[in-house]
Amino acid sequence: MTKVAIVILNYNGRAFLQKFLPTVLRYSEGFEVWVADNASTDQSLEWLKDAGLPVQTLSFDTNEGYAGGYNRALKQISAEYFILLNSDIEVTENWIEPVIALLDAEPNIAACQPKICAYDLPSHFEYAGAAGGHLDYLGYPFCRGRIFDTREEDLGQYDDEVDIFWATGACLFVRSEVFAELGGFDEIFFAHMEEIDFCWRLKQRGYRVAYCGHSRVYHVGGGTLHKSNPRKTFLNYRNNLIMLYKNLSGADRVKVIGIRLFLDGLSSFRFIAAGAFPDVLAIIKAHFAFYRLIPRLFRSSGPKKKVRLYPKSVVWEYFGLGRHTFAELKGSVDYRPELPVSSAETRQAPAR
Repeated sequence: MTKVAIVILNYNGRAFLQKFLPTVLRYSEGFEVWVADNASTDQSLEWLKDAGLPVQTLSFDTNEGYAGGYNRALKQISAEYFILLNSDIEVTENWIEPVIALLDAEPNIAACQPKICAYDLPSHFEYAGAAGGHLDYLGYPFCRGRIFDTREEDLGQYDDEVDIFWATGACLFVRSEVFAELGGFDEIFFAHMEEIDFCWRLKQRGYRVAYCGHSRVYHVGGGTLHKSNPRKTFLNYRNNLIMLYKNLSGADRVKVIGIRLFLDGLSSFRFIAAGAFPDVLAIIKAHFAFYRLIPRLFRSSGPKKKVRLYPKSVVWEYFGLGRHTFAELKGSVDYRPELPVSSAETRQAPAR
């Protein structure tokens, strides 16, 4: 078994492969690189074959999205660690070694991400992951370095190694053994928020999720589905509700989802004000899609182990109190598990 396999899930990303894959190969010498093609129609695989690059490939007949595509791909690859890498990522020298060193040193860390900066503005953090993901008690994701539309400048304030709630799927380091233990990503998500759900489930089993600020990559963002696309709005709203239903239980589930349905309705006024009426329709469709899925979610849902969430409303802190950077937020949370559970008991790292 190889130590590290870098797996790029590609869907009509030929232009990104042409632009960024040579850099991946240059700065990943000695590691396996795979491209798993999710039924692309832009001749991505033909270009790879003609380019003669030292890349192994997988080809799927249908597009199963991020969740299904990676589940299918990783079942066919043998490695101790997987690196799930978006095709629109530019890596840098020594981007792998610091993260793997952290994972080797801390056996109970199951997933980790590097620093994610913006390709279009390299001095600032990028939306998808920034310096590590958090989740408030109402289910709103945010990051160190990026809260809603505010991206912080990278001034070295997050050059650290810390536990986080979720690690971005744009550049996700994960132990293959644990990925298999959890059954991979939940394919009901198709794309968006499946990595947050995955990290939430990791924590329910006592594993840790971490950020390593000694590794840096640059992310274009929206390479497959641009943030202005109503389809992305639909997936984000629907999948957030699915994630909450799956991972909360009892009174918490009823309370939080009730509040979120109300707040989702309020958020539609922002789109109305911007004239983005297709996004308003996407929110309505997302809610009805979620309602239709409730019987399926209910059948597979049981009591859940509580995990720590950010205890305040990031929406209120950002929009109500004007706190736009992570340092300005007043809540705090220690994400380290109190007691390991399941097979994580045997993976508990010694205290630093």
